[in-house]
Amino acid sequence: MPRDIATIGVYGTTENSFFDALKANGTTHFVDIRRRRGLRGHEYAYANSAALQTKLSQLGITYLHDLSLAASDQARAAQKQIDQQEGARQRSRDHLSDAFKALYRQQALTDFDPRVFLSQFPPNAKIVLFCVEHSPYACHRSLVAESLAPGAWHDLTP
Repeated sequence: MPRDIATIGVYGTTENSFFDALKANGTTHFVDIRRRRGLRGHEYAYANSAALQTKLSQLGITYLHDLSLAASDQARAAQKQIDQQEGARQRSRDHLSDAFKALYRQQALTDFDPRVFLSQFPPNAKIVLFCVEHSPYACHRSLVAESLAPGAWHDLTP
């Protein structure tokens, strides 16, 4: 079952640095685990679903959207409340709250079977899990990556 599992966020990147990191990794499969696949403003327009899928296709990288791994509105609200208490902003947060982690694990990972998930990819796939936060530890993608490759995943965010 061992696979090459990486994560990437978009905040703090440029279009070139984002796609260069994917290419340098040899990424074959890009799994978008966002609930909402758009970002406001032009700064990260390259990470909006349509533009992202077009560019990944040009690079020969397979795009998948897995809504079952997206954080629920309830979990997101719990994190937002903690962020407000701590004076943190989503774009600069460096960790997830215990409340978010518990809700996310209960709602998304309780019935998640890493073997079933990985079975949809070829054995030599280089899989990247994508969401928006810069730090993987401030994002649910780290929780998914850890369930897929405990202690063996890496982050590509430039």
